[in-house]
Amino acid sequence: MGHPRSSVVLKLVMAVTGLLLVAFLYVHMIGNLKIFFGQETFDHYAHWLRTIGTPLLPNDWYLWIQRFVLTVAAIAHIVIATVLARRARRARPVRYAHRPKVQASYAARTMRWGGVIILLFVIYHILDLTTGTLNPNGAPGQPYANVVADFDPSRWYVTLFYTLSIVAVGFHLRHGIWSSFRTLGQQTMRGQRIGKAVALVLSVVLVVGYLSVPFAVLTGLVD
Repeated sequence: MGHPRSSVVLKLVMAVTGLLLVAFLYVHMIGNLKIFFGQETFDHYAHWLRTIGTPLLPNDWYLWIQRFVLTVAAIAHIVIATVLARRARRARPVRYAHRPKVQASYAARTMRWGGVIILLFVIYHILDLTTGTLNPNGAPGQPYANVVADFDPSRWYVTLFYTLSIVAVGFHLRHGIWSSFRTLGQQTMRGQRIGKAVALVLSVVLVVGYLSVPFAVLTGLVD
């Protein structure tokens, strides 16, 4: 069993990496919503992302640095979650038979399977809208057209998978933000209530924000 102090450090790192990933999700969501301002605005925004840091950095370097940092944070988050879960199982050899066990098991299953779905979604998302490999349009420099082609009504199964994945992100986020609040010191009852409320609001906003794009394309609001 790991030393209690090392577990605290791991939980702190997990909370920080999780918050970093959440911050990226929100910034990315805000960028996605630019699609409602029209093709020119959305395409210009996508082009601007490739020029961040110039002339200090060559084109696309900022995006590659961002991808590297996010990848390291995601891997660290997953590895630490696995280590802490194993330590928790070894520390509780006796199975609980009451409701707390049910709640804990539900949270653990939600985080575990939600994490798997999110990982698969990230891989698909990269192959779809980053490399264009799985996108029906897949044209470099045409992000607006790629998004519209991706969520065309005939590709309802893509929208369904996207929806399930984003909802999984929402559940994962809700539990993760609340856990981060506790890890970062909000241990009082009032602090936990605030943490739960903040986690719920942030999760709902994120889910609605991300799902607004595919459903806007599906219903013809964006075409």
